[in-house]
Amino acid sequence: MTPETPPLWRGRALALVGIVLVAANLRTAVTSLSPIFAEIDGDIGVGSVGLGLLGMLPPLCFALFGVFTPRLVRRLHLEPVLLIALGSIVAGHLMRSLAPDFAVLAIGSALCFAGIGIGNVVLPPLVKKYFPDRVGLVTSLYATVLSVSTFIPPLIAVPVADAAGWQVSLGVWSIVAMLAVLPWITLIVRERRDARAAAATDPEIEEVPRAGRVLVHRSPIAWAIAAVFATSSLNAYAMFTWLPTIVGDVAGVTPAQGGLLLSLFSAMGVPASLIVPMLVARLRNVAVLVYVASACFVFGYLGLLLWPATLTWLWVLLAGLGPLLFPLALVLINLRTATHEGAVALSGFVQSVGYTLGALGPLVVSLLHAVTGSWTVPLLLLLATGALCAIAGGITGRPTTIEADLAARGR
Repeated sequence: MTPETPPLWRGRALALVGIVLVAANLRTAVTSLSPIFAEIDGDIGVGSVGLGLLGMLPPLCFALFGVFTPRLVRRLHLEPVLLIALGSIVAGHLMRSLAPDFAVLAIGSALCFAGIGIGNVVLPPLVKKYFPDRVGLVTSLYATVLSVSTFIPPLIAVPVADAAGWQVSLGVWSIVAMLAVLPWITLIVRERRDARAAAATDPEIEEVPRAGRVLVHRSPIAWAIAAVFATSSLNAYAMFTWLPTIVGDVAGVTPAQGGLLLSLFSAMGVPASLIVPMLVARLRNVAVLVYVASACFVFGYLGLLLWPATLTWLWVLLAGLGPLLFPLALVLINLRTATHEGAVALSGFVQSVGYTLGALGPLVVSLLHAVTGSWTVPLLLLLATGALCAIAGGITGRPTTIEADLAARGR
């Protein structure tokens, strides 16, 4: 083990705690609102159109800030940009909790989602910076925390709102975001102190120049990883929105059963987040995982198309395993880059493409259902996206980096 890659807790415990706390904040604003929408609507009047707008904001903000975050990082570096993200999340939570009308609620939500969008992009490069020797393990840890944090807000939103009001139910998550700020402030202060001490010891030490832009969009590997992420995002958002309705119509399940099936679909993200990143770091050819995910999508949707009322839970479980592509893409961002700058650029590119398509998923499924009057065509479309993702598998399996690929192409 080299001096640059010390044991997990030696000198890096604060960074690990910081990464975990950031991950715990990357979905709370998304899932804490809808369970108490009726109370909010009755108080400030949001309406179905307003709810639809709030539902579209997360992937749109994630996509937009996936584009701009690499530019911020080139100017300010990773940790200061992360503090900006956390500050935006805190401000957004507080604004939502104090919202007197829909406009303030929407602005506060946009602030939360903007901060989350930035956090989505910078977290993989932070893992690469602080844990280059344990990318799989730390990615597995934070992806699992992210998955678990998706479940907690809906579970406690209604009880807290009943006991203390919807304002408290929304605002309480600002405390979690404030806690995440503390380790990163400490790390920034420590890093600057060490830099000043090094400069005092050796006055000839020069400031490391900021790196230039890495043109990841010119690499087929970047597009393949973006396709993997986009497939996961599109299918996940489409099923989060429509799965209870789909199984209610095609399998005749009750609304309560539909909710349980959606929970089953969502729960598959937890074991995937635990296992996949560590497998990626050890497998010689990660394309196998893409093929497995594609097969899960195909067989899950085929089951819902051909035998919807038979073993419905199994088809939903299989479809829920397809988004193992999400943690796979996160760890590939680090494994397919050689530099922090490359990881930042690739993370921004992959997530902007992925979340843009993710935002379109529920809309396209809705339109196809409205036009055809059935769920056959929408399910066939989702099946096709899962099958086509297998093409990207062969490219993501290439054991090279974006930087090496661009250099080989003379770019």
